[in-house]
Amino acid sequence: MRFIVSTSTLLKHLQTVNGASSSSTVLPILENFLFEIKDGNLTISATDLQTSMTTSLAVESKEEGKVAVPSRILLDTLKTLPDQPITFHIDDNTFAIEISAGDGKYKLSGENGEDFPKIPVVDNASSVNLPASVLSEAITKTIFAVSNDELRPAMTGVYCQLSPQNITFVATDAHKLVRYRRNDSKADKASAFILPKKALTLLKAALPNNDVNVSVDYNATSAFFKFENINLICRLIDERYPDYEAVIPANNSNKLVLDRALFLNTLRRVVIFANKTTHQVRLKISGSELNISSEDLDFANEAHERLSCQYDGEDLEIGFNARFLIEMLNNLSGEEVTLELSTPNRAGLLIPQTNDENEDVLMLVMPVMLNNSY
Repeated sequence: MRFIVSTSTLLKHLQTVNGASSSSTVLPILENFLFEIKDGNLTISATDLQTSMTTSLAVESKEEGKVAVPSRILLDTLKTLPDQPITFHIDDNTFAIEISAGDGKYKLSGENGEDFPKIPVVDNASSVNLPASVLSEAITKTIFAVSNDELRPAMTGVYCQLSPQNITFVATDAHKLVRYRRNDSKADKASAFILPKKALTLLKAALPNNDVNVSVDYNATSAFFKFENINLICRLIDERYPDYEAVIPANNSNKLVLDRALFLNTLRRVVIFANKTTHQVRLKISGSELNISSEDLDFANEAHERLSCQYDGEDLEIGFNARFLIEMLNNLSGEEVTLELSTPNRAGLLIPQTNDENEDVLMLVMPVMLNNSY
């Protein structure tokens, strides 16, 4: 089998799917890309058995066949080559690969493509179409709040709720929660599933900047994303998601409106002086004044800053992990945010002040117990 392709084009496609491959010692073939040539098209596949990605590109070839190519050595080689045509020669019996590029020749050992795991297909699937921009924004707004605790597998992914009214994406790690809802995207029927973090990270990186349509097919076990020449299929997390609506406080009589960038930069400074384990900051709100402070008793460090704000409610003191607030503010848009509070031991809600009627963003952060040493 023989084909010719541009180094830059091939490298771009390989980098798109490379994240789906696995350095598995149990199945070494997962460290390979699957190359399939048919009708002048090269289809490249990578998988770790839970998540699979394929992409395709036109190449110069009159033959058909498949071979498993070692991913790391191929990527490292292509990164050092200038943009030029390269020729792949594959021995159909031994699967030995010879790459010719300019004055150079490189040989490596491939494997039988028939031994590569079959890329799954989604049977009996329901489907929904989403603009790439909506999907990208949903992933960006939620993925940072996904839990890494493997003892609670349901929370290691993003929960997707589809309905005829809207589509909702939810992520939580029990300390913070994000609910991102789109009123301009809908499904024909109600359903819900949990998408794993790795698949969403790969999807976010692969989504184009132009607003193409993404076809999402799903059944009880898998989800399939298709756009342009890229397919991504992942196994869903088979767990029951927590009742997130139950933890969102409904009556928050204290509302604090702040300049988002000013609040964010203040927290970044103040947290430097906080305890390195708890990252605790204290918010003391009185009238139209917000005092933000932190302290690290072990090193006698402390910081105090004062901000002007719009506040409607009773005077209040509450503690938060500043890292969580910073993460949330970084992933919110708009010039102003509202922090809704009720009591010092109940969760606070961060809500952006935007004019987009199609976007509904709510971020919840749990308070931390204040130490009263200052």
